[in-house]
Amino acid sequence: MAGKVYLVGAGPGDARLITIKGKECIEKADAIVYDRLASPRLLGWARPGTQKVYVGKLPDRHTMKQEEINRLLADLALEGKVVVRLKGGDPTIFGRVGEEAELLRQLGIPYEIVPGITSSISVPAYAGIPVTHRDLASSLSIITGHESPDKLDRMIQWDKVTNATGTLIFMMGVAKIGYISRQLIKHGRSPATPVALIRWGTRAEQDTLVGTLADIEERVKAADFQPPAVIVVGEVVHQREKLQWAEHLPLFGKRILVTRARSQASALVSRIEELGGEPYEYPVIDTVMPDSEEVLSGVRHAMEELGTYDWVFFTSVNGVDYFFRHLKACGKDIRALASARIVAVGPATGEALRERGIAAEVLAERFQAEGLIDAYGPVLAPGQHVLLPRGDKARRWLPEKLEALGLHVTEAVMYETVLVGEHDDELMKLLMEGAVHAVTFTSSSTVTNLLQALKSMGVERPAELLQSSSIFCIGPVTAKTAEDAGLQVSRTADEATIDSLVQALCEWNAENPRRLQALEKLNL
Repeated sequence: MAGKVYLVGAGPGDARLITIKGKECIEKADAIVYDRLASPRLLGWARPGTQKVYVGKLPDRHTMKQEEINRLLADLALEGKVVVRLKGGDPTIFGRVGEEAELLRQLGIPYEIVPGITSSISVPAYAGIPVTHRDLASSLSIITGHESPDKLDRMIQWDKVTNATGTLIFMMGVAKIGYISRQLIKHGRSPATPVALIRWGTRAEQDTLVGTLADIEERVKAADFQPPAVIVVGEVVHQREKLQWAEHLPLFGKRILVTRARSQASALVSRIEELGGEPYEYPVIDTVMPDSEEVLSGVRHAMEELGTYDWVFFTSVNGVDYFFRHLKACGKDIRALASARIVAVGPATGEALRERGIAAEVLAERFQAEGLIDAYGPVLAPGQHVLLPRGDKARRWLPEKLEALGLHVTEAVMYETVLVGEHDDELMKLLMEGAVHAVTFTSSSTVTNLLQALKSMGVERPAELLQSSSIFCIGPVTAKTAEDAGLQVSRTADEATIDSLVQALCEWNAENPRRLQALEKLNL
C-alpha cells in the first residue's frame, strides 16, 4: 500500500518561520527528503529513526538530478512511508514542486502541497526592507535570476518587467547581478535605483549589501559577496536605514549549540531565539528512571523512611521531578516530610518545588554543593539525617562533606543520565566549517557526552574540532570538566542559571569587533 508525500515549504531559514502544518508533517514523517536551504533545526523535530536524505544543490554541482528526486519521493511512498519533501521557502515559487507532484499523480500516490513563507518577502523583511510601501511601491514582481543571460532573456521580457512594478525581487541572481543591472538600466530604470542583496536571510550568516544599479556589481565583487541571496530593486531599499531590526538583537549572527537534554532545552533555546541567535539543538544527555532492582530498592527504602529525615536537599530540577515520580509510584505523599527542612539549590530547583506546592528554602548565593555547605554548615548538627534525591552521575563531594560533619546521609538515585546523540552530518559540517560560534554546557555530563558523541561520529580529537567555537559553561564545576577535557572555556556564567548563561552569551557577542563596528555605524 502506498504511503503519502507532503511537499512542504520549509520557510526561509529561521526554523520558527515554518508553518504549523509543516511542523506537524515533519513530526509524523517516516522519511524526510531535504535540500540545502532548509534549516537543519527542522530535522530535530523528526521522530527517532526517521530516514533523512539530503538532495540539495550546490552552486558548482547537483547532488541529485531533479528527475532522480522525483523518483526517490515516489519510491519511498511506494514502500508505504509517509514522506516529507522539505523545500526552502515556498515550494511553488521556483521550487519545481509541479514536476514532483506530477509524477506522484501519475503513479496514484497521495500527496499534499503545504505552502511555506517565501524568502522573496521574508528575507527582505529580516533586513528591514518591506517589499511594498504606501508611498514607494504598491506592487512587486518575483523573478528568477539564476539562469544564464541568454535564458534570462528568453524567460524575462525586460522591456515589460523593468517598470511593471515598484519593487523587483530577483531570486538566486548574485552571479548575474551585473547583467541584471545593465538590463534594468537599459530598459528604463535609473542607475541611481537602490539595490540590496541579502545573503542567507533569517539565518546566523545573514549579511546585507546595499548599492545602486550603477555600482552594485562592483560592490559585490569587492565584498566577494557569495550566494544564496535575495536581490531587492526599488525605492523600498531605503527603508532599511530606518527599519532594520534583526541586526540590533543581542545575539544576531551567532549560531549556538545547545547540548542539554531536549526535555530541558526549551528555555535556553527560546531565549537564544528571542535575542536573535540561531540555536542548534543536539542533546547529548537524557534522563531515565533507574531499571536496576538494587537502585530501585534503595529508592523504595528512602521513601519508607521519609518521616525520619531532618533535611532534604534538592540540588536539581531533575531531582525534584523524579522524586515526585517515585513518591507517586510508592503510594506516598509529601506529608511524610512534614518534619524535614527542605532546601533547593538554585532558583530553578526552588521553582520546580513551588510548582508542586512546596515553598522550600532556596539557596540564592552559590548554586552548587559548596554553596550549600557555606550557607547551612553552621546549623547542620551531628546525628541529623539527610536525604539527597539525585542522579547517578552526581558528584560525591556533598555526601562526603555531610558525613564528615557527622550527619547520616541517604543518597537516593532517582534518575540515571544516559548518553544520547545520533549521527548528525549537518552538525559535523557546521563544526568543520567553523559555523558553530558558541557551545553551551549546562552540566559536566553534557561536556563528556558531547565529546564522546563526536568520537562516535569518527572525530579522533573532538576537543580540537571545537577550538573554533567559544565555550560557555553554566558553572565552575562544568567549566573544570571542560578544561580537564582540553577545551578552552570562554566564559562561565556568574550564576548557575540559564538567564546568567544567556547574559554571558550576550556580553560576549557585544564585544565582537565586527558587531561593535556595525552598532557604531547605526549610532547604537
